[in-house]
Amino acid sequence: MDFDDTVDEAAWRAEVRSFLERHADEQREDPRAWQATLYDAGFVGVTWPVEAGGRGGTPMQQAIVDQEMDRLGLPRLINLIGIGMCGPTVIMHGSDRQKERYLRRLLRADDLWCQLFSEPSAGSDLAALRTRAVRGADGDWRIDGQKVWTTLAHLADYGILLTRTDPDVPKHRGLTMFVVDLKAPGVTVRPLRQMNGEAHFNEVFFDDVVVPDAERLGEAGDGWRVALTTLMSERLSLGGGGTSIGPKPETVARHVAEHLGALSADRQVLARQQLGRGYVAALGARYTGYRQLSKLSRGELPGPEASAGKLSGTRSARDLADLAVRVLGADARVAATRDGDDTWQTVQAVLPGMAIAGGSDQVLRNIIGERVLGLPAEPRADKGVTFRESLNEL
Repeated sequence: MDFDDTVDEAAWRAEVRSFLERHADEQREDPRAWQATLYDAGFVGVTWPVEAGGRGGTPMQQAIVDQEMDRLGLPRLINLIGIGMCGPTVIMHGSDRQKERYLRRLLRADDLWCQLFSEPSAGSDLAALRTRAVRGADGDWRIDGQKVWTTLAHLADYGILLTRTDPDVPKHRGLTMFVVDLKAPGVTVRPLRQMNGEAHFNEVFFDDVVVPDAERLGEAGDGWRVALTTLMSERLSLGGGGTSIGPKPETVARHVAEHLGALSADRQVLARQQLGRGYVAALGARYTGYRQLSKLSRGELPGPEASAGKLSGTRSARDLADLAVRVLGADARVAATRDGDDTWQTVQAVLPGMAIAGGSDQVLRNIIGERVLGLPAEPRADKGVTFRESLNEL
């Protein structure tokens, strides 16, 4: 099937659904092999340019793939961060050599990628990061510092790394982005145990790590502009295309309905009210995702609705998971969500992290307030001050 604007969406959906239903069991055996299978069938990186290893398709075609995987309860691809965040950054800012070397292997999950942004002193205020990259006489860069909350760094082969290369300019102007080999000497990855018992997040330490200048993404000092490409792509990839963040609201509604009879009449009323609020918020996030798709399909850049959709999606997911756990009580420790093997208690434990990933709820509210509602921007004491000077004031 050709990938262009004239493709019949119903026919494309039927093809995707047929393939997924025939091959769905394969995803349990080897996540990397499963992604390679999907890529070979034309269902990974659908919107990526052909020269980058993609299929040159439309956002709606990619959304249909995402929706059909969501419908079958299939997990997201193991290299989702690479596909949704790192790859688009390399496409936009990478050299021809970097694109040739990395992109096709990324799409097939031959190499896994992570995003090395947040630090102990630079979370929501990302531009306050302190990981340093100093260029030597040989042109290579030596990197020292620490990143934290890095998803899948313990499995990743490569990452995109945001560093400070000039402390004597305002903080947003002295940053530079690199592609970094996570197996390089001086890189140490330490998994962080989460309250659900798993360890998807990590601390990553850089101790005199040498990175060739050829692995720089964009110009030196232009890292903030490069990072904005990553951040915009991240918010689009979280719950984009009308798919759900967390359990699908329909699943929660069915599961809760089966257990309402065990509650008193007053508690049934409260449960129905919370279910209604969460369901409406989930639909709002879903249709915001459709709005994003409409803009992308017209060749427009997404606006602050990406922030609104992510904010609404994470809030509704938490509310719905909390409701399911309240209704199920102790059974939430063993009752599966039907969207996968996770129990309701596990889902409830994971979802608070989604209110931080891809921009915290507080940051997203600021974006919406300033760019949608036209509210005054928050005062910034460090505006026009060099990063070195701002450190001295702490």
